[in-house]
Amino acid sequence: MKKNKKNTSNYSELGFAKVDLRRKKIKGYPETIFCIGKKPEQIVAIAKKLYLYGEAVLATKADKKIYSAIKLEFPNAKYHEDAKIISIGCKTNSNGAINKTKKKNRATILVITAGTTDIPIAEEAAITAEFMGNKVERLYDVGIAGLHRLLSNLKRIRSADALIVVAGMEGALPSVVSGLTTKPVIAVPTSIGYGSHFKGITALLSMLNSCSPGVAVMNINNGFGAGYFASLILNKRKK
Repeated sequence: MKKNKKNTSNYSELGFAKVDLRRKKIKGYPETIFCIGKKPEQIVAIAKKLYLYGEAVLATKADKKIYSAIKLEFPNAKYHEDAKIISIGCKTNSNGAINKTKKKNRATILVITAGTTDIPIAEEAAITAEFMGNKVERLYDVGIAGLHRLLSNLKRIRSADALIVVAGMEGALPSVVSGLTTKPVIAVPTSIGYGSHFKGITALLSMLNSCSPGVAVMNINNGFGAGYFASLILNKRKK
């Protein structure tokens, strides 16, 4: 697919969507496609506009049906199944990361989960952060039910520059991690748990009421938001 000359307008009108062409200039990263509620052909059309403008493309909450439609138009598209993310590298950067041309970020984001069932949301955060040019490490299944698993990784926790902590159930893990490090902690509640868990509300309220300072809280299952926010933190540090 050939790339067009860059459009100088603020957005591209598709009727069903106004594709934001200035997002990267304003926020540092291009517009991301949120797939839930959109038809596959709409997602493809939005992706084409971003790609032709010269941007790498990230589509979140995507299923295999959407990926099949994207793949027909973009053979280089990658489907990250656990994260439910589709990434399309721009023409000069086929690996998908959008910060390749910038100064390399040596800082590290550590993504932590309480349990194995939290991994899909954690992967959404990790893939987003990697796509945005960050170094990402993963530390999974170290919840407080077996606190020794977490404490045996104390060096890794304290050496990270930002931490994303994903947890369901009672959502206590971000508070514990924050008490072990001086770095910012981004908490992500998941809709994992038993009846009184209320589809993630219990974990959300627990994280919002953390007594440990330095914890920012995303919405339920918002791994993308966590990866994006961590990227903004490290991008600010880099300047």
